Amino acid sequence: MTPAARVQAAIELLDAVIAAAQADGAPADRLVSDYFRQRRYAGSKDRRAVRELVYAAIRACGPIPSSGRAAMLRLAQVDPAIAPLFDGSTHGPQPVGEGEPAAAGGVAPDWVESALAASGVAGGDARALLDRAPLDVRVNTLKAARDIVELPEAGEPLAAPNALRFAAGTPVERWDAYAAGQIEVQDHGSQIACMAVAAQPGETVIDLCAGAGGKTLSLAAAMDNRRTLLACDTDRARLSKLAPRAERAGAGMIETRLLDPGKELAALADYAGKADAVLVDAPCSGTGTWRRKPEAKWRLTPERLNRFAAVQGRLLTIAAELVRPGGRLVFVTCSLLDSEGAGQIDAFLAAHPEWSADALALPLGHTHGKGWRLSPFHDGTDGFFVASLSRAC
Repeated sequence: MTPAARVQAAIELLDAVIAAAQADGAPADRLVSDYFRQRRYAGSKDRRAVRELVYAAIRACGPIPSSGRAAMLRLAQVDPAIAPLFDGSTHGPQPVGEGEPAAAGGVAPDWVESALAASGVAGGDARALLDRAPLDVRVNTLKAARDIVELPEAGEPLAAPNALRFAAGTPVERWDAYAAGQIEVQDHGSQIACMAVAAQPGETVIDLCAGAGGKTLSLAAAMDNRRTLLACDTDRARLSKLAPRAERAGAGMIETRLLDPGKELAALADYAGKADAVLVDAPCSGTGTWRRKPEAKWRLTPERLNRFAAVQGRLLTIAAELVRPGGRLVFVTCSLLDSEGAGQIDAFLAAHPEWSADALALPLGHTHGKGWRLSPFHDGTDGFFVASLSRAC
């Protein structure tokens, strides 16, 4: 593919990404994969170049663009080397028309930027949400140790005790250590959030929103595979991915339980008031993960944000019924919006005066409201809000 043809391919893909964002369709990475599956003639360098153009254009645009071409014209404003490629050549984009508008720049749609700013995320803090993320792994202590695990490349040791960092795109999932369950891909911030649970061998721990189980596996390792770890979710497809991951990791203690939305407490009646710790890794806007999924900024609406907040509040109430007296409730969202973090904790504590927020002292991040915040700009992690709550015995 010529450089101009790569730009045109990126424009076509951006059209698909924009349409999917508006219709809540497939994520960008799947659209890119499908696009090239139908175009076998494109070599690996072409695929990589087009993919980088697509994601660079997404990051360069704030509000959702009117078209892929408008998005690429915005990128041309940031990267002048792209403008000459609108040359009308075979398979390339048509020349830029006089007065043809480019998409608007910025970090996100205006209302989202305002909400971030109101939550203390502006300027460099906000722009860092769209940097390209590195690749972090967690060494699985059920099978290995960070200082002795054999890997094809030496990763950078990070603040979390079992974390290693590699360059984005490092093919760790092809490594023997990954196949053997010695390492798991997990963002450094996610690993630190798991540290807040302080799960110990011999405890009863519930991961209430386990999804595919990334944090569940981290908890299993912290518990040294001893006693009870219950992984729950309402999404059957996501939860079904946990069993093979747990087998590979040697985490035989994990029990999964599929929940019906609105009937969670009935399904968990046997654990009411018995858990030493409950982790609520709540569904959220994902603003803290934009480095990996930048098009997610175009999918968020005020209505969707309100729905997330309502679910988060309900999950906190459910979790509170499962914690034993003297136990702990850990709330986590991969969001930097206060409506999904500090505000949720304030509302919960106001409604449940028998509970209190505990001080956290994690290896990265800082106090935010009655919890803890991790961010790309300050900590080099995905964005997270973490709070640990307890009630008197």
